Amino acid sequence: MTNSLFPAEAVFPGHPDKICDAIADSLVAEAVRRQSRALCGIEVAVHRGSVFVTGRIACDEAATIPVDSIVRECFRTAGYSRDWGPAPEDLQVGTELCLGPLCESESSFRRFSDDQSIVTGYAIDSPGSNYLPPEHWLVCRLSRRLCRLREEHSALRLGPDGKVVLIWDSIRGAVAGLSVSLQQAIGGDEIALHRAVRQAVAGELEEGAQQHPGLDPRPPEEIHVNGAGNFEVGGTEGDNGLSGKKLVVDAYGPRVPIGGGALSGKDFYKADRAGAILARRVAKTVVQSGAARECLATLAIFPGDTDFRLLSLQAPGTELEPGRWAKLIDLSLESAGDRYAGTADLAAIARYGHFNSAERPWEPILF
Repeated sequence: MTNSLFPAEAVFPGHPDKICDAIADSLVAEAVRRQSRALCGIEVAVHRGSVFVTGRIACDEAATIPVDSIVRECFRTAGYSRDWGPAPEDLQVGTELCLGPLCESESSFRRFSDDQSIVTGYAIDSPGSNYLPPEHWLVCRLSRRLCRLREEHSALRLGPDGKVVLIWDSIRGAVAGLSVSLQQAIGGDEIALHRAVRQAVAGELEEGAQQHPGLDPRPPEEIHVNGAGNFEVGGTEGDNGLSGKKLVVDAYGPRVPIGGGALSGKDFYKADRAGAILARRVAKTVVQSGAARECLATLAIFPGDTDFRLLSLQAPGTELEPGRWAKLIDLSLESAGDRYAGTADLAAIARYGHFNSAERPWEPILF
């Protein structure tokens, strides 16, 4: 029996793991601003009011990067304050960073991979969903829309943390189930929250149906809001967080196999990040050329390689020769780094995803 139900999830910028991703990528952005070939490998951990940043940053004047203020700003822009702790000014920020210059020999060596990586990229012939699986595209839209309820309805007393899970019925082209978890202060109007969520979901599905032909704009009959009860204790007060934990959310959702490692915290010459972008471009090129309606591209790179190896192109009902396509696309590590370093708002990408917006600099495919 062919499965017709597909799940997908997304989390808010105030989620502990996404705070860590935003901090890591904000530090990458600052390093790249100082030197385009900056070398960055950063990981972040949070719990309650404690933040720990580790790794290496090599660039001009790396020792003067204001790590402490960048951490606090990421908490602030995610929605943390005196009302919803931890307050940015009260954070305890610890670091174990190797900070220093990128020597000339290291700069020239950036064209060689310093690690191994196996990465995947995916595209489906669906321009309305930016060539992404509909459920992944839709849950990302719903997450961003529901996140705005905090600003639009202050009387609901919502906090910065939240998450969304939906079930997509691919036969009906409809959302078959939806669970929404929104951080809300005790005493907040739960009935009003249910009403606001249902209205927001209905509005977003209506707009989505205009972009994605075949999408049923009707909300599911059951929308679960804070199904486990009150969700006041959330964010870093309710759970710890680590950068790089939301790999499926950062990629294409659970329908598509993922590869490689974390994207946030790494510069664009790092194999995991560069490879993920190049693999997406390969898959999208195949689909947009009309060669297949769906494509999963798998790339690999060995330590010391300059170029990724295109291992396979999986397209149901179509045979594609990887060697021919590899000749059409620049799969060098250096070209990815040179082209994309410093071209995007990395904090926003860490929070909302690499591939769910056609405005990302690596998304346009030119023929």
